[in-house]
Amino acid sequence: MSRPEIEVRALHKSFGDNEVLRGIDLEIGRGEVVCVIGPSGSGKSTLLRCVNLLEEPSKGQVFVGGTEVTDPDVDIDAVRRRIGMVFQQFNLFPHLSVTENLTLPQRRVLGRDKAEAARVAAENLARVGLSEKADAYPASLSGGQQQRVAIARALAMGPRVMLFDEPTSALDPELVGDVLAVMRGLAEDGMTMMVVTHEMTFAREVADRVVFMDGGVIVEDGSPGQVIGSPRHERTRHFLSRLLDPAMAEVEEGTSGQGGGETP
Repeated sequence: MSRPEIEVRALHKSFGDNEVLRGIDLEIGRGEVVCVIGPSGSGKSTLLRCVNLLEEPSKGQVFVGGTEVTDPDVDIDAVRRRIGMVFQQFNLFPHLSVTENLTLPQRRVLGRDKAEAARVAAENLARVGLSEKADAYPASLSGGQQQRVAIARALAMGPRVMLFDEPTSALDPELVGDVLAVMRGLAEDGMTMMVVTHEMTFAREVADRVVFMDGGVIVEDGSPGQVIGSPRHERTRHFLSRLLDPAMAEVEEGTSGQGGGETP
């Protein structure tokens, strides 16, 4: 059996006295799409950021492509070249054109020449459906287009895995669909993906597995049909009922404000 593309072992992360991750064990296979869901403060984004060491774990190990990211002697820059990361915010350089946003990291990090970097940039802009925006500047693009450029920029580096941290949460609802369509395409192409998301339809239709986190631990890990469609744990059912029924969430918030309800 081949080694997992992403492997997390007994991972802990604390910020001062606040233990955000409490012993996470997780494996993601090559070409697998895993969506991580859960309430705010459950540790989802911290877990994602520990995978490429944007956050340094307090204890535990992380492996990507068989290399231990948490080894003190690891060449973290070399490891990060294999990992594409897409954040909530787009983080594009406003003074650079779309093509320049894609070519600059390739030339500086990978040492590609200008022509090769431009060719790879054009390929990946086409992949996200934005070839016509190659010479545009970020300010002239919609939020959804900027996020698709950010995805293309990550893909231009040739990653083995892609990490997405709530990639649609900063977008207007009508712009979400185009970004999710690009992510669906990546999944169909066999990209290994770890996606922190609140988009339940995407998780249900695209993910191979769904992981539900709460309180810094993994509560459930299984198929979308199991975790979203027929959750075993009350914590999962409570979260999904609030997410899928905003009216219920408002009622519960009002009840909890009177001292009688469960806090999220």
